[in-house]
Amino acid sequence: MNGQLPARMKAAVMTKPGTIVMEERPVPQVDANEVLVKVMAVGVCGSDVHYFENGRIGRYVVEKPIILGHECAGIIVAAGASVTNVSLGDRVAIEPGVTCGHCQACKEGRYNLCPDVQFLATPPVDGAFVQYMKIRADMVFAIPEHLTFEAAALNEPFSVGIHAAKRCNLQPGSTVAIMGMGPVGLMAVAAAKSFGASRIIVTDLEQVRLEAAKRLGATDVINVKEEDAVQRIKEMTDGVGADAAWETAGNPRALQSALYSLRRGGKLVIVGLPAQDEIPLNVPFIADNEIDIYGVFRYANTYPTGIKFLAGGGIDTKALITDRYPLEQTQDALERAIHNKSGSLKVMVYPNEIL
Repeated sequence: MNGQLPARMKAAVMTKPGTIVMEERPVPQVDANEVLVKVMAVGVCGSDVHYFENGRIGRYVVEKPIILGHECAGIIVAAGASVTNVSLGDRVAIEPGVTCGHCQACKEGRYNLCPDVQFLATPPVDGAFVQYMKIRADMVFAIPEHLTFEAAALNEPFSVGIHAAKRCNLQPGSTVAIMGMGPVGLMAVAAAKSFGASRIIVTDLEQVRLEAAKRLGATDVINVKEEDAVQRIKEMTDGVGADAAWETAGNPRALQSALYSLRRGGKLVIVGLPAQDEIPLNVPFIADNEIDIYGVFRYANTYPTGIKFLAGGGIDTKALITDRYPLEQTQDALERAIHNKSGSLKVMVYPNEIL
């Protein structure tokens, strides 16, 4: 262990839905296969907002105080005796889902489906709105010096887009329609561009999000308050439709639009989670057009690829990050993410004072 570490740290604890309290907690001690990370940047995710507002997401229910935050990056400040993949002082992105490594899903390389995953900020597992956190060493990935901590933290939502691209075997030169330009949708644009899509058509209700999508690689934007998404996508593709359509917002109407925007033999990718469990879809349309449907649950084996793409300089992460808060203002950061006012896109929290 590094002898210079403090004994105690600050943590932003959700004591109940809607309430964040600053607490002092012991700095964690690492086991042989773990590292201690000084957390430098944490993105506020939609799941953090759901837990903060409602105290639950589906079967995951907050039953005791919890620390939120899972999109994170920082600096290695201590390492267990068996750790060899990183060293003290390394700057790292943190993959937040620690899986068992032994079940069928893990052995098949689809470890995102591990039934025993311990995912940061998913009850009852604490997350990253802390000054220091420990995690198993194989879940951290070194980043180059020129990549900022906040950009590295965005590798988490970026990984969702990378996984979506891999799931549907997105090919260079493809036309992709992406419905919903929240933070995940915006990073999905960056993923589609990185995988070589030649045309990326995006939809949203808010012009500020559409403008951000352009900066991240969208070639065409549709404001669904002003235009019919399916009609416009058909017009843009000479009546053929998109090769793939990704729904990232969890909006039932957007999912139906994504389906109808596809060409015959196209691919529907479901990324967003709607509030309701069941949504009507046109089964004859799906069968007649041989539409392939892919579900996306988090990601697997994406972090090294994401870091390479982000470090390459072709992704304008500054287009996404609009709000920055110190750890002490985590409550304000979550409320800002809820209200999404005045052009706010991505909210970032800095536990160790880099703003």
